[in-house]
Amino acid sequence: MPRLTARFWVDAYLTRLRLRDIPAFVVAHGDDTGGAVLVKVSTLDGNAALFQRSFDLMTGERRWLELARNAEPEVDEVVARQRGFDPDLWVIEVEDRAGRHLLDEDGFA
Repeated sequence: MPRLTARFWVDAYLTRLRLRDIPAFVVAHGDDTGGAVLVKVSTLDGNAALFQRSFDLMTGERRWLELARNAEPEVDEVVARQRGFDPDLWVIEVEDRAGRHLLDEDGFA
């Protein structure tokens, strides 16, 4: 099965969020073809969660793992460290009081 480019996935994700009236924007533009993606979800109360797509070696499936959930400045520090390791990394920030991110819906793994 061919892999989608990172840019295509990000564009589709942002469109899906926009259709649900969930504000989101690109904080860091990674490599268009193969960049990994982090999704930060800000609940607009000073807290945030951070998700990264992962590959399960046992099942061969992709899924989203929560990397951090804490006060937003602490989550931002995790993002900064990850970007230090991987300059090709995309960072998408979602702003939703209910913490909706749609990553658990079909089509986002």
